[in-house]
Amino acid sequence: MTYPATRRDPHTDSYFGTLVPDPYQWLEDADSPETTAWVRAQNEVTFAYLNQIPFRDSLRERLTQLWNYERYSVPSQEGELLIFSKNDGLQNQAVVYAVPVGAPLDAATVLLDPNRFSEEGTTALMGLHFSPDHRYLAYTTSGGGSDWQQIRLLDMASRQPLPEVLDWVKVSGVAWAGSGFYYSAYDAPQAGEAALAGKNEYHRVYYHRLGTGRPTIS
Repeated sequence: MTYPATRRDPHTDSYFGTLVPDPYQWLEDADSPETTAWVRAQNEVTFAYLNQIPFRDSLRERLTQLWNYERYSVPSQEGELLIFSKNDGLQNQAVVYAVPVGAPLDAATVLLDPNRFSEEGTTALMGLHFSPDHRYLAYTTSGGGSDWQQIRLLDMASRQPLPEVLDWVKVSGVAWAGSGFYYSAYDAPQAGEAALAGKNEYHRVYYHRLGTGRPTIS
């Protein structure tokens, strides 16, 4: 195989007086036209090789057969509901269901379907955090395998989402207290700064009161 040529820069970084060459730092800008073209050229080489493997289709078919079965999580009780997840077989992500305690499983209704979080189906459900009175559900999502998360809210009585969406969350849980909850997040990027290219500095604990706008630093 002949791989595409990768440009090398004379770029160096200084760490405590030591110069360290970093000729491929330009590839860290994942959204630049040059990086996008580089990835596309690499994929052309990779898939030209993979697509000629004669038994690739038979492997895919066999793995599909092995994975195509219903799978359930262990249920947990939240108030008067049992919460569990189920994958029909070949769904990318398991769907979260709710059913009244004592009711048959076939009475369960969909609480959250991560497969519908994004058009590409690449936004994952990371955690469920019910309020102590089980009136609200705070759930975290992550897009495209990123460590960055968003916190969204669901009214459990109406099953309707609340308008609040909390961004720039990372390495955080959700701890309900009073009429809101605590969580940890970083500052939003400055204007003109690449959204995911900044340093992760000054991790702060915030308190979000339901029905209000910007959270407050605790």
